[in-house]
Amino acid sequence: MGVEIERKFTIKSLPEGLERFPCHRIEQGYLNVSPAVRVRREDDSYYMTYKGNRNADGIGQTEYNMPLDAKSYGHLIAKADGNVISKRRYLIPLNDDSFTKEFLRDHPDVADMIRNGDMKIELDVFEGVYRGRVLAEVEFPSKEIALLYNPASWFRDDVSGDQRYSNAYMSTEKIVLA
Repeated sequence: MGVEIERKFTIKSLPEGLERFPCHRIEQGYLNVSPAVRVRREDDSYYMTYKGNRNADGIGQTEYNMPLDAKSYGHLIAKADGNVISKRRYLIPLNDDSFTKEFLRDHPDVADMIRNGDMKIELDVFEGVYRGRVLAEVEFPSKEIALLYNPASWFRDDVSGDQRYSNAYMSTEKIVLA
């Protein structure tokens, strides 16, 4: 069982050349929201995730993934409560000014993670009932590093820990279609 340490942001505008970045198609539904029990299809992979409640600072939470096959996923997604969420997730390199040069010099492990793509921006462009919603997340190896991150210039608000921006919460929203 690991700990997910991430920060989440609304955005001002989509980055230029979005189509050049790797992209995954994701569909997910929630069997429970607190704690979160989610089933997800990401391209041709399927799994169930347990996420414990967020820490008080909104940055970290326990997370455990269990692989599923397509048949099990199909059975479970049919039992999902609320909205099934569909999105495209773009994997974008971390912004050049994400950390100070001094920090990266003193923390070569972090510099290596950035260079190797182990730390990146995950840009979720929602589809279906959430078409038009866009959120960016960055996962970090520690809370200390997360707090030192300098957000990309195209990010707007830091909404880390604001449950209204969690996919689990979104799955429970009442959607009014026009």
